Amino acid sequence: MDTLQSLQWRPPKPNYLPHDIDVDEPIVDVYKPPIPMDKASDRENQEYYAHMKRMAHEYNITRPKGYTVSYHFNPDMEPHHFGLTHPMKPFRLTLTKSLVTAYGMNFAMDNYNTRIATYEELNSFHTSDYLDYLHMAPPEEMPRDIDNPDKEVKFNLGGSDCPLFHGLYDYCSMSAGSSLDAARKICNKQSDIAIAWGGGLHHAKKSEASGFCYINDIVIAILQLLRCYPRVLYIDIDVHHGDGVEEAFHSTDRVMTCSFHKFAPEVFFPGTGGLDDNGPKSEHNPGAHHAINVPLNDGITDEQYGHLFQSVIGKINEKFRPSVIALQCGADSLAGDRLGRFNLQVQGHGACAKFCKTFGIPMIMFGGGGYTPRNVARAWAYETSVAIDVDEKINKIIPEHTPWRKHFVQEELFPSLEQILGEPRANRNSQKRLQEIIQHVHEQLRFVNAAPSVQQQVIPPDLGGIRDDVEDRLKEESEERDEGLRRDREEGLGISGEF
Repeated sequence: MDTLQSLQWRPPKPNYLPHDIDVDEPIVDVYKPPIPMDKASDRENQEYYAHMKRMAHEYNITRPKGYTVSYHFNPDMEPHHFGLTHPMKPFRLTLTKSLVTAYGMNFAMDNYNTRIATYEELNSFHTSDYLDYLHMAPPEEMPRDIDNPDKEVKFNLGGSDCPLFHGLYDYCSMSAGSSLDAARKICNKQSDIAIAWGGGLHHAKKSEASGFCYINDIVIAILQLLRCYPRVLYIDIDVHHGDGVEEAFHSTDRVMTCSFHKFAPEVFFPGTGGLDDNGPKSEHNPGAHHAINVPLNDGITDEQYGHLFQSVIGKINEKFRPSVIALQCGADSLAGDRLGRFNLQVQGHGACAKFCKTFGIPMIMFGGGGYTPRNVARAWAYETSVAIDVDEKINKIIPEHTPWRKHFVQEELFPSLEQILGEPRANRNSQKRLQEIIQHVHEQLRFVNAAPSVQQQVIPPDLGGIRDDVEDRLKEESEERDEGLRRDREEGLGISGEF
């Protein structure tokens, strides 16, 4: 009998788990959210689809001319839950998707439902010990440091910032999978602007979780970009310093990092990213002067931020000559955020993406922070419209058929500061101080050798490359079965007509 059982077919081990662990039996229960999300009926889905098509026609939402935009997402991220009191709410991805589709923007992009990143792909940056613990650690209902603030936690996992919740490893793998897929589409020339709002978790370290971030999907994506592009410019407009990405590329001149953030070391996380923090102090280290930090105070406005951003990034582009841009669009820098204290509005935040787009080089747009979900969704939906060049076309009133519309509170896509805050926060950024920052950055860039050379050599095989043929075949089979997609193509949705 034992022999028969040993010969019975068993499902293969998932390829995203460490291969030295026996996973024939489930390690943790499948996560089921305590409050299931409403599931629309077929009729409701058909009605919503008709609304999407009408909006695409009404506002002439078409694919941009001369370049391709791709949208990378994994809807299974959305039901995860960090805890009732935790600021991070994956539901913001649901609201973002609802706005993007309500405007019919999905018809103007290549849409990819991405797979999870494999263990080996995560291991391209993170250590095996950390990944093994991240997967094996059981979920905990209460953070360990609630009753005892001094209690040590391994790999910084299990505390209030980085709790161990149900489905944690899968959530991290999905986030990294969307960012990695975006990077591969850029590398394969299948996309010119790739959007991955489920990524952007910039604090995670090689062997440590930090600041709500467990896997640094940005670093993993940039490592993929470096296989095909000589120089990567990483820009971070999150309210928190992009310390994890800066640390990962501390000693290379192939990646320049530039972070715009609130800087108050004594009271604001992570306390790094001062104006004088410009990479290694030794001039013999290739990474010297390749970390640019723009420390800001509370209350900065759209006008100030825009001038600062263009002055700094314009000069970096002129001096460093990046081949590709990785833009982290953390939305906690918006006014009204649960953690941020700036006076930025959606338009000012989106202007950064618009300026980067003018360089005409490939770009990945990541998500990031953002702890007031309705504001996050507005910003990322608007920045999606910027990417596909329809930001001037869409209605500034949120469509009536938008799912979860009541969660946006105001009906405007761009609510005023008075609507958001009642009264704007005191601006603690003087024009003199901002000018000093610009001068300091320009001085640092004088030490950067323009367009560092990269020795050409054989690119090692991509860990995920062997899956490309299989994924293409599965996509073709899926499209053949998708009658609705075939009809959309015949109807020409999202395609400009000839006049």
